[in-house]
Amino acid sequence: MRHKNFSRTTRWATAWALMALAGVFLLAAPDPGSAQEFTQPKGVVELFTSQGCRSCPPADRAFEQLVRQGDVVALSYHVDYWNYLGWADTLASPENTERQYAYAKSFGRSGVYTPQAVLNGREHLKGTDAAEIDGRLANMHSAGHGLVVPIRAKREGDHLTISVGAGQGKANVVVVYFRQHQTVEVLKGENVGKNLDYWHSVTDVQTVGMWDGKALDITLPARPMGDDKSDGCAILLQAADGSGNPSHIVGATVMMEKPATL
Repeated sequence: MRHKNFSRTTRWATAWALMALAGVFLLAAPDPGSAQEFTQPKGVVELFTSQGCRSCPPADRAFEQLVRQGDVVALSYHVDYWNYLGWADTLASPENTERQYAYAKSFGRSGVYTPQAVLNGREHLKGTDAAEIDGRLANMHSAGHGLVVPIRAKREGDHLTISVGAGQGKANVVVVYFRQHQTVEVLKGENVGKNLDYWHSVTDVQTVGMWDGKALDITLPARPMGDDKSDGCAILLQAADGSGNPSHIVGATVMMEKPATL
């Protein structure tokens, strides 16, 4: 397991506000019936990984198993703090790293590590065992810490409509865009010579609204999708802690332009 101590000031609260001002785009499917809807996932798995980390390929394979199961919202965030080892992760972004550091603050940790799996924004563990992750999600559901607020998303003409059910508490409505599948040849660093498959790699995160426990409908203008950046998106209903860091996720769904070949 690779660890990284805090070496930067997390600007999560500022990023949170800026994302709220950004526009979002819709899954641009060839016809109105081609965008898929997934409304009742078992939970949310966020994997923080890196092409430059020798401990990460087993976790990436475990993550692929979860994607293939088809019953969880699975999101892979490539971080950039291992780039100094000789290979710059081609899918990494500073924003993904900031999200992981913000989670660390929410968990009361002094540093971050890869591969780290965050479950429903509530727990974290080394992300190499798909069965253990499944079991943790089941236990969270039994304890009432699962996805208790229903979310639906559908395309209507040139708009995306998000419908959030009623519940308790307050949370942000967050849209996470991702690329369904990519294969990367690593030419340097700790994984040199490997061709690695990556699934649901996050390309952008945007906060598009706030939920106060009452049923909420949000209609967003569409932007074309399906290029080399993103061909899927997840909608998360995610609370924040007192400092604005991401916390527990109480609802989620996912949409894709068309399913990738598994």
